[in-house]
Amino acid sequence: MRHSLGLGICLALGTALSAQAQNSMVFTSWGGTTQAAQQKDWAKPFSKTTGITVVQDGPTDYGKFTAMVQSGNVSWDVVDVEYDFAVRAGEDGLLTPLSLTPAQAAQIDPRFLTKYAAGSFYYAFVIAHDKNAFHGATPQSMADLFDLKTFPGKRCFYKWSAAGVLEAALLADGVAPDKLYPLDLDRAFRKLDSIKKNIVWWSTGAQSQQELASGQCPISLMWNGRVQALEDTAMPVAMSWDEDLTTGDMLVIPKNAPHEAAAQAFIAYATSAGAQAKFASDTGYAPVNTGAATLMTAAALANLPNAHAQSHIDLDMGYWAAHRDEIADRWYAWQTK
Repeated sequence: MRHSLGLGICLALGTALSAQAQNSMVFTSWGGTTQAAQQKDWAKPFSKTTGITVVQDGPTDYGKFTAMVQSGNVSWDVVDVEYDFAVRAGEDGLLTPLSLTPAQAAQIDPRFLTKYAAGSFYYAFVIAHDKNAFHGATPQSMADLFDLKTFPGKRCFYKWSAAGVLEAALLADGVAPDKLYPLDLDRAFRKLDSIKKNIVWWSTGAQSQQELASGQCPISLMWNGRVQALEDTAMPVAMSWDEDLTTGDMLVIPKNAPHEAAAQAFIAYATSAGAQAKFASDTGYAPVNTGAATLMTAAALANLPNAHAQSHIDLDMGYWAAHRDEIADRWYAWQTK
């Protein structure tokens, strides 16, 4: 299957790649175990099939991304970004439209496909904890995440203005999942104020793993695949799927990327059933290709967010795309107080 996909890519893009001498490209992602799996399951086999070298860069930085495009000095070809950034960047003219064939596009879950972006993977924010920090009851719900009396210690949260932490605060304060949007920012920040002195911020997935594994934070709100990677190395950590907050990352091509043809081919490969199945099996992040599950073992499927659909709370990325800037102004001002 991988061979036939690679042959299709070569036939479709061989002339363009030869003409433009596109024998390399740059893929930018979030670092750590996630990017290592992307390199293993996507970049290396893609390079073997097409002869295109994939250079790794990161972590993803939206300020750098925007500055590159606006200056016309773009060095990234494919970038793994959060869903709301993909939506907004497309609207702002920062992205190149995708050129997936109808057959390729039809395999991708329509929730994770736009004119400018295709899903990278599907994930959940979950509550993770250090097993050595608690004896007896362990934190399971968003209310537990904010309960310093029952579960003392630092809390690790995502530093950047993005979906996840504000929703967790509102859920902990009693807001029903179907009443989260539009976000009641006053209420969310009041709830965060109640534990502000106990918050430690992580800015990358790799950092979230380091803080939990080191014991700096006995409790963390973090991406399920990052916890899974720690569990797979026998670290004494566990996660709760109660009220897990779900969304997806997206693959995009910056406008005027220097190796656009190679970038288009890479996204077609990365979102194929085989590549998605391998990545999901290695990370615990769910595949966006609807045919990937049939290529995975029952044990691998059991670790995916899909296996916990009954507890999902979907983050509204359309809302975040429309309001991210105004939320960001308040978010960063609050962090510095």
